[in-house]
Amino acid sequence: MQPMAVGERVAWDAAGLAADRGWIFTLDDRARRDLISAVRKVADPDRPLFDFGRNEFDLGSALPVLRAAFAEQRNGTGLALVRGLPREGVTEAEFRLMTWAIGLHFGVARPQGKASQYLSAVRNEGTDYRSAGGRGYSSNAKLDFHVDGCDVVGLACYNVAKSGGMSLCTSSIAVHNLLARERPDLLELLYEPFCFSRQNEQAPDEGPYVRCPIYGVAEGVLFGRWNRNRAASAQKLEGVAPWTPRQAEALDLLDALLQRPDLMYSMWLEPGDLQLMNNHTALHSRTQFEDWEEPERRRVLYRLWLAPPDSRRLPPGWEDPFKTVEPGAVRGGIRGFRWDDTCRAFEARQAATLGMTVPG
Repeated sequence: MQPMAVGERVAWDAAGLAADRGWIFTLDDRARRDLISAVRKVADPDRPLFDFGRNEFDLGSALPVLRAAFAEQRNGTGLALVRGLPREGVTEAEFRLMTWAIGLHFGVARPQGKASQYLSAVRNEGTDYRSAGGRGYSSNAKLDFHVDGCDVVGLACYNVAKSGGMSLCTSSIAVHNLLARERPDLLELLYEPFCFSRQNEQAPDEGPYVRCPIYGVAEGVLFGRWNRNRAASAQKLEGVAPWTPRQAEALDLLDALLQRPDLMYSMWLEPGDLQLMNNHTALHSRTQFEDWEEPERRRVLYRLWLAPPDSRRLPPGWEDPFKTVEPGAVRGGIRGFRWDDTCRAFEARQAATLGMTVPG
């Protein structure tokens, strides 16, 4: 199999990303004031997130910086870091609403779990990451490299841990190209469908797992998608074929390359940082962390999954996890147990605001 022709910046390695600072953006004092002012003008603890509309938040001079960051995750390295979100003197509730307000400007938020939550607090709640229903965002465990179930994921950092919790990321495109050069026989297997567990979070009309290739091509664009924990969990489910020895070899090599020091980039997220990740071109992970004793100091980030209006067509075979491969559609997410008419109404309103389509 020949390597795909991809842009140089999306197929980065650790040294290249460290040298290429075009993916890092900084909000100045005026932009920070504009952001927090927009939030405080409409903040109301009695209003649910769904009740807020995009037009209520004038992000002012912060908007061009955020727009450039979202463009970078789509068209550049697949990764963007925005530094300087207002944090000093900002309550956790204000920071949460600020994250939501940014999302309203750049896509339709997607549900993220069995509670059908559209904005998740990433904090240690003592869950077992390796259990059948385990989720990494509510544990303090070291995570496998993975993508989230959406086009774009945003992580806004409010508090950091006492120690650990380093953010790790690797270009799935760089790994693909390395496999194409060194092990094309194994790469070929990664274009075939694999099963991924829904971790007991499926909606009533969904099965316990989805099927999707790890790599695929649509309209000449290469896409990658992998989650070892969910793939391994699916191996325990009825009806899922066990990996062949060659499949297991391919997956083990994939995981090894994702963690190879020359390919993996490490960074510390600080309070006020917003990390944006294109789930189709980059995978991410996190080291284990130890938290503070004081509740007000404990590590917390706010995670937002987005379907953006400028999304690309997805490869054939990706319909199962995304519901549709159509570009510019409201797609992806984990509908969970509480996805109802209120959720559907929010998605329809937000889609109309951004000129997006909602699958039937």
